[in-house]
Amino acid sequence: MDRRTLIIAGAALMLGGMPAHAGQTWDMAVAYPPGNYHAKSAERFATEVAAATKGEVTIKVQAGGALGFKGPEMLAAVRDGLVPVGTMLLNQQVGVEPLLGIASLPYLVSSPSEMRTITDLARPAYDRIAQKHNQKILYMVPWPGQNIFAKTEVKAPEGFRSLKIRTVDRNGSDFFRELGASPAQMPWGEVVPALATGVINSVTTSSSSGVDGQFWDFTSFCHLVNWQSNFDMVTVNLAAWKKLTPDQQKAIVDVAKRLEPEFWKAAEQEDADKLKLLSDKGVKMVQSNDTLRAFMIAKATPKWDAFIAQVPAAKEIIEKYRAAVKK
Repeated sequence: MDRRTLIIAGAALMLGGMPAHAGQTWDMAVAYPPGNYHAKSAERFATEVAAATKGEVTIKVQAGGALGFKGPEMLAAVRDGLVPVGTMLLNQQVGVEPLLGIASLPYLVSSPSEMRTITDLARPAYDRIAQKHNQKILYMVPWPGQNIFAKTEVKAPEGFRSLKIRTVDRNGSDFFRELGASPAQMPWGEVVPALATGVINSVTTSSSSGVDGQFWDFTSFCHLVNWQSNFDMVTVNLAAWKKLTPDQQKAIVDVAKRLEPEFWKAAEQEDADKLKLLSDKGVKMVQSNDTLRAFMIAKATPKWDAFIAQVPAAKEIIEKYRAAVKK
């Protein structure tokens, strides 16, 4: 019996066989390495939950994909009770729920304040999606903006043609294909091996992931294009949630509400710290010139209406968002 089979069997026993209101111990699946700030936020959350529930609820953070689940599998893994709690990148779940890709549309969301606005407007829809998939959102945290790490510098639009670039989601793949690049969508665990073997020569990701992957060993340039925003949400399986007492549930919700603003501030500082570290390691920071930026935005904006055509539920959210941020 392999590790993943044991996890599934254990989850079934834990979610189905434990008496309601007993002390609970939950594994929390985190695909990112322990040093990543999302993993650190999860550890902080677990510590605060233990304190708030007087040790009645224990969350064991399993970082680095220790439980065997990749990022795109998290929505289903929590839904099916294979793991009680998980943190998932929203735009990796679009194969199941396309609306979760709304905030990752190219150049739609470009600043911390815009991230807050889109989250506030989309959160009711996110909550409905979570409930549909047998889970409850505990908190959400943004990623730093998505940049382009590459072996060579892209100075003009035609420079994209040389990029064999890793992307996270369909939005990214479609966008970079429009730019002239050759995108390859893959989960985080496959990125560094693909760079090392030459399957790809560039990656679009955050500064945090650039450090996680030690990209200074593989790339020389970080293009600060900030073309996409991404979010992680932490959810709990509803069967596990319902085993808690009302007081335990309230304590956990209160912890999540208190910590989420701190995690958002940490995300902003994370970007500055990680960009400095990358620079110190020899990665050259490149600001996109006006021609390059105009080219990227011109390719990006038609995708907003195309997304609405594909996902009609996004129409009201995007219209309210654009009115609010005047974009």
